[in-house]
Amino acid sequence: MRDVTFRTLHHSAFTMPPGEEQRARDFYVGVLGLTEIPKPASMRPIGGWFRSPADGSGIEIHGIPDPDFTPNRLGHPAIVVDDLDALAERLAAHGVTVEPDDRFPGYRRFHTYDFFGNQLEFLQEN
Repeated sequence: MRDVTFRTLHHSAFTMPPGEEQRARDFYVGVLGLTEIPKPASMRPIGGWFRSPADGSGIEIHGIPDPDFTPNRLGHPAIVVDDLDALAERLAAHGVTVEPDDRFPGYRRFHTYDFFGNQLEFLQEN
């Protein structure tokens, strides 16, 4: 059996209630500052795709409407940032709660929740 090397994570996905694309934009673009990118024509036109930076060299997050939506309070993307304090200030300025967590050695981090109640983790190396 040949070994496989996992190189990078292409994207993470979150679910949201159907018809809430604007609310997803409000959070992922308006609060986090990501850029919404067009979906390929072969994909369903609902939901939203968000990226930072816009050139695709960083992260990408896809929103997927789910008629049986329940917020994901445990499973979450963990996103490394270059300025955790600036992001915490940005979230607080938009009324978004930041929950600091010091249990991960070598990193400062916090958890927060999007407008649908899905958990997100942000980290910065010490």
